[in-house]
Amino acid sequence: MIMTVSADQMALGVVSGALIGFTLGLIGSGAGILAVPLLVYLVGVKSIHEAVGTTAAVVTVNALTNCYTHARCGHVRWRAIGFFTLAGVFGAALGARLGKLLNGQDLLFLFGLLMLWISYQMWRNRGKVPAVSSSSGTRRISASSGAGFGVGALSGFFGVGGGFLIVPSLIWANGLSIIDAIGSSLAAITIFAGTGAASYALSGLVNWWLVLMLLAGGIVSGYFGSMLAGYLDKSRKGALNSLFVVVIALVGLYIVWKQVGLLAR
Repeated sequence: MIMTVSADQMALGVVSGALIGFTLGLIGSGAGILAVPLLVYLVGVKSIHEAVGTTAAVVTVNALTNCYTHARCGHVRWRAIGFFTLAGVFGAALGARLGKLLNGQDLLFLFGLLMLWISYQMWRNRGKVPAVSSSSGTRRISASSGAGFGVGALSGFFGVGGGFLIVPSLIWANGLSIIDAIGSSLAAITIFAGTGAASYALSGLVNWWLVLMLLAGGIVSGYFGSMLAGYLDKSRKGALNSLFVVVIALVGLYIVWKQVGLLAR
């Protein structure tokens, strides 16, 4: 089913896409967590499930594009993400199935809570480099697979990429540097979000016109975000992440406040 959009929605979709693509390319995460509220509150998408499905499709293409840029710079470690992504595909399929069963307003309320939790975790760990696991062999495979399944389920359920969890997981389980974890996370995001997007698309819950508008704004900005990520030093990236945490927290509070107001009526 091809859904229609107004001219204003197209313009706002391009603006939203630019923000999403640049964020994803720059820090390897955070794009999906902003995309759903942008579609609901800025672009004006009425169906929460449609916003989630459309977000998943956009994140898939943006992540793939930015992954290519990072791969050309040698920042993707394909072997390190094998078991992680394999388990994550099953998690994403299950998460998408569960997400479609939940009432749209309840799903958005949980999404707001998720944003608040993420902002808290990112703020608490700002400036810290995740500790590298000293285990090897079977334990690393088990840890990587378990984390992949959990992140994949979250990705499918909410339509997000899950990079905010993938990056520290890859550092801990595989001993990757920050820039390699960011590049590798984009490969995992492509697979996780793609699995969720396919599930929502089969249910007619992806607005392909909005996907095109979001991509039009996101692909070029994502390229510049990916290139900038390779040049930013740790202190500047930390400052950017801190600002991003504040934005996530404010948007999360707004969503929860709106949904509590609806429930009180």
